Amino acid sequence: MKRLHIALAVKNLEVSIIEYSRRLGSEPVAIANNRYALWRTQTVNLSIIENPEQAGTLRHLGFEDSEASQLSSEYDGDGFEWEHFTAEQQRQEILQYYPDADYPESKL
Repeated sequence: MKRLHIALAVKNLEVSIIEYSRRLGSEPVAIANNRYALWRTQTVNLSIIENPEQAGTLRHLGFEDSEASQLSSEYDGDGFEWEHFTAEQQRQEILQYYPDADYPESKL
């Protein structure tokens, strides 16, 4: 199964968590260091990172794909970065960057 991944930069993590939780109808599955949050719904894998200087910008796109052999990244002809990963590969990457993140395996 493939789930579209969208990564955005936001001004304020706390405010954005409230907003995107309302829009998606669910709470984040992971929050890290008051800087990063991740939602996984049936249709979308959405991550946000607090970066006021780049707020309102698309960081990258991708697919959470249960059949991905490894986490990979490539750029399309328009310069957009596209990642490809499994849910567990993404979880491991989050824990690598944010070791204190609350993202238990049970939330996959």
